[in-house]
Amino acid sequence: MCGRYASSRKPEDLVELFEVERWDSAETYAPDYNIAPTKQVPAILERPVKEEGGAVRRQLRLLRWGLVPSWSKSPDTGVKMINARAETVHEKPSYRRAFASRRCLLPADGYYEWMTDETASADGKGKKAKKQPYFISPADGSVMAMAGLFEFWRDRTRPDDDPAAWWATCTVITTEAEDELGRIHPRMPLVMRPGSWDRWLDPSVDDVDELRSLLVPPQPGQMAMWPVSTEVNSVRNNGPELERRIGEDLGPEGATLF
Repeated sequence: MCGRYASSRKPEDLVELFEVERWDSAETYAPDYNIAPTKQVPAILERPVKEEGGAVRRQLRLLRWGLVPSWSKSPDTGVKMINARAETVHEKPSYRRAFASRRCLLPADGYYEWMTDETASADGKGKKAKKQPYFISPADGSVMAMAGLFEFWRDRTRPDDDPAAWWATCTVITTEAEDELGRIHPRMPLVMRPGSWDRWLDPSVDDVDELRSLLVPPQPGQMAMWPVSTEVNSVRNNGPELERRIGEDLGPEGATLF
């Protein structure tokens, strides 16, 4: 499961990092340390450009988190489709068409997950559940390129020339969380390796087996996690302090590595 994450890198940095060829500088956005479903998020994708005779170009675009299939009657389904399972994404009706040709990368600093800890109540007569948020990110501080899919949905209640007539939406592909990460939650975002970016983004690649072979979970030692403030629980809170570790030292530089 990935229901909250952070993405603070500047668009100019993402353009360089992902070798983006087209980006509308007017489509600006601010760093977001508390991204929740339905928010606009930066995404790297490859699409034909009409002005260039249909040439496929790598682009930086803003997409709404929560995928709405093109055939959906209502955009309300997007709230429930923020994640797609790597094991079945190629065959599920809601995702298989996007998996075939509309794949993207969603840049992140890391993601948040909550661990439930049962503690004794103040009166000693029982236990109460406490949820401690953790921040999980690449141990080397590199960008976390989450594998994703995107779709376009047409709002038929609006005229063709209405900018709001088309919705561009996305979902995060998840995989099994192993070792200690699995103690917090059994699922985690599928972090795409840099060597797989080109094949994953290329819309001409349509071999299902090849695409599925790119969905490889991170190796042990590649991810780090640490407890963070419960301020992240509210989507109204937003700032770099949400990523900062709290509490006891948890290993090298205060993080536990997996």
